[in-house]
Amino acid sequence: MLTIDEATRDAIIAHAKRDHPDEACGVVAGPEGSDRPERFIPMVNAAGSPTFYEFDSTELLQLYKEMDARDEEPVIVYHSHTATEAYPSRTDIGLAGEPNAHYVLVSTREHGNNEGPVEFRSYRIVDGEVTEEEVTVVPELPATTH
Repeated sequence: MLTIDEATRDAIIAHAKRDHPDEACGVVAGPEGSDRPERFIPMVNAAGSPTFYEFDSTELLQLYKEMDARDEEPVIVYHSHTATEAYPSRTDIGLAGEPNAHYVLVSTREHGNNEGPVEFRSYRIVDGEVTEEEVTVVPELPATTH
């Protein structure tokens, strides 16, 4: 199950709508091993495509260095589908290299970058196996005790 705060969910949806008709993509980082999506990081779709996304390799390398320095990992890897349902494509499954991450898909096919609901779904993708999971949206993540 993915637990996400409203502000982060809304930021992911806003990014998906803003980039429509191209796919949007990004990461939400959190403390290693915590499963807490805390730091929203919108990325550039280097493909600039309405049908697939690709992280810019330089930007992605920089992000991984930054997460490493902060003892973070990618808790959510997200992207949007602009013309199809929020379900991972064969390409998405092939690119899924983070077995601990939640893969969030937002479909903007119904309203594009206009007001209106979107499909917001989350999956675990491990060794090519896709499992949809429940998404719980909370006003804010509970405080951590360090």
